[in-house]
Amino acid sequence: METVAPEKEIIEVIKENGGDSFKYCYQCGKCDVVCPWNRVRDFSMRKLIRQATFGLTEIDQEEMWRCTTCKTCVDNCPRGVDQITAGVALRKLGAEYDVYPGNIGPIQSVVASLTSEGNSLSGERDKRAEWAQGLAVKTYAEGMEVLYFTGCYLSYDPRMREVAAATAGILNKAGVDFGILGSKESCCGESIRKAGNEDLFKRLARENIKAFIENGVKKVVVSSPHCYHSFKNEYPEFMVNFEVVFISQYVAELVNDGRLELNKEFAKKVTYHDPCYLGRHNDIYDEPRKLLQQVSGLELSEMADNREKSLCCGGGGGRIWVETPKEDRFSDLRVRQAVDVGAEVLVTSCPYCITNFTDSCLGLNEDESLKIMDITEIIQAVL
Repeated sequence: METVAPEKEIIEVIKENGGDSFKYCYQCGKCDVVCPWNRVRDFSMRKLIRQATFGLTEIDQEEMWRCTTCKTCVDNCPRGVDQITAGVALRKLGAEYDVYPGNIGPIQSVVASLTSEGNSLSGERDKRAEWAQGLAVKTYAEGMEVLYFTGCYLSYDPRMREVAAATAGILNKAGVDFGILGSKESCCGESIRKAGNEDLFKRLARENIKAFIENGVKKVVVSSPHCYHSFKNEYPEFMVNFEVVFISQYVAELVNDGRLELNKEFAKKVTYHDPCYLGRHNDIYDEPRKLLQQVSGLELSEMADNREKSLCCGGGGGRIWVETPKEDRFSDLRVRQAVDVGAEVLVTSCPYCITNFTDSCLGLNEDESLKIMDITEIIQAVL
């Protein structure tokens, strides 16, 4: 078995990057049983961990890039192995050697875009605030109530810009004094970190932290679970202190405080998908459901694999940038689960999930019967 890097280097890199728990694996195979990949193809996280134990990982193979960091295996491991940390440590070797095999190749272009323009979608930095034109959205100034951190997808992707507009409409309706950073905002860096590029993550994090400090930011509202996770759990590594609130939590606060009234009906059968980085990674399950349950006429049904067992959309761990063959898409399975419970709307709170579910709806010819929406779009519709 040929390896790109020496055996000792692989073992040491894993240990140095916090992945030393891989040595506790006793090869029970529970990770393989719960991994969403094994619903669509053969994949063995257990095998990757075993190879890593002996420094035999082939970093020029696509297998170590399959993990979506959904955290299902971590939550179910009886020995406390952190497969995500060990896997990301391996990817750091790939990033260091600039090895992105097979379908992973597009990550090279993402790295270039993040480095030059501060976003993963090859958008021009000075156009980051274009989505807000004509929407009465201000540039953030010190003393404002909150900073709305839009994120890459909501700034540049045409479909996700609609979500950003809906969010701005809600905040304006509630009388929230908010602003955006526009061109001063950079990618949060969460996904490129999971793709192994630690240096680029740190660069992006420092750019955002510098912008936050210079503008006196105290409270940040975000629309992406990946931004939420990074700001809440990873940016504290840089010794910064600011409050982070996810948009569904914040909207629930506005409703409970009487600043928003949900006056209109949304008479649809709805099912809610828990994004991995909102649910398993950050334990936010109840607020979105409680918010939806306050909407008149809305009938909420649960899909199979809900809450802690939610089925990953396939976009985490940097795989949102990778072309996944149709037969390997978890998002297809999730769309079918939504159809099976009779849902007219599949609602979620993640740009990656919305992107993947929209593609799956088109591929499965379900785009006429099932609509993919962000929770903010439903709230805006009933104000």
